[in-house]
Amino acid sequence: MKNLVLTEQAKQDLNRLDHATRIRMAAAMQRLVLENAGNIKKLQGIDPPEYRLRIGDWRIRFSIQDADTVRINRVQNRKDAYR
Repeated sequence: MKNLVLTEQAKQDLNRLDHATRIRMAAAMQRLVLENAGNIKKLQGIDPPEYRLRIGDWRIRFSIQDADTVRINRVQNRKDAYR
């Protein structure tokens, strides 16, 4: 089982969301960690490598620290996620 680490910015992003959206994001992060499932793409031009998980209009930006750790960097609406 992988470990999930949230940055302070990701925690702030989640706290700003309404309850229903926060539940969706938590479920998506759980699927990501347990099953490596979801609409995942590697972001180009970013070093060290970063990925995004798409959940409707929301994006979870994350990186893989090592084989057992997934670090959630940001949780944003798609209009703000790539700026």
